[in-house]
Amino acid sequence: MLFTAGVAFLLPSLVAAQAGYGGPPAAPTSNAPAAVPTAPPNAAGQVNVNVAFNGFVFSPANFSAPTNTSVTFWFPNTGIDHSVTQSSFQEPCTYLVASSNNTAGFDSGLTNSKQFTIIITDDTKPIWFHCKQVGHCGMGMVGSINANESSPNGFAAFQAAAQKIGSAEVQETDNGAVTGGFNAVASLAPTATGSDSGGSTGSAMRIGISVGAVLLGSVSVLAAMAY
Repeated sequence: MLFTAGVAFLLPSLVAAQAGYGGPPAAPTSNAPAAVPTAPPNAAGQVNVNVAFNGFVFSPANFSAPTNTSVTFWFPNTGIDHSVTQSSFQEPCTYLVASSNNTAGFDSGLTNSKQFTIIITDDTKPIWFHCKQVGHCGMGMVGSINANESSPNGFAAFQAAAQKIGSAEVQETDNGAVTGGFNAVASLAPTATGSDSGGSTGSAMRIGISVGAVLLGSVSVLAAMAY
């Protein structure tokens, strides 16, 4: 009797103590998926871009990046798929297909909760891209790398051309990711960001083991007292 009563009395206190020191979080109140963290700060040889950051835009949408720089696009988990699809200044909302002047462009395909990296191969030439989700390019969801802002063909003109298309934007076929590219190359399709790597599950498991160890130790003490 003493053993049973002791365990019943001690268990709530032990669980409360664990919660006070980084114990397991309260049960979730929503089934909504957690958003992927925003892009980390830039580093040497690395530029990070938020996709659909506070609206249908890339952030930053226009920047410079030297040859061999890695540019990683971070896709949020907002329930809406987006893409980073290479295009041209002349056709801002149309995928860049191979021609006599260029190879085919890179394309992340419509995705979310992922990251997609391209490597700059020629920083003397501009790189144009857009989101191929229907309607997004026509709203101005476009971007440029190494655009010459002192010429008429700068980012502002590129975005204005996309917005001029507006609702007349033609829906593009999505065949998934396309590696390669023109003046910048993607070698991999979009990959998981690492936020889905099970870190929270591992943390919960470690907490569970700690709680179990404390409870088992307490049971042993109470059992010894009972005898």
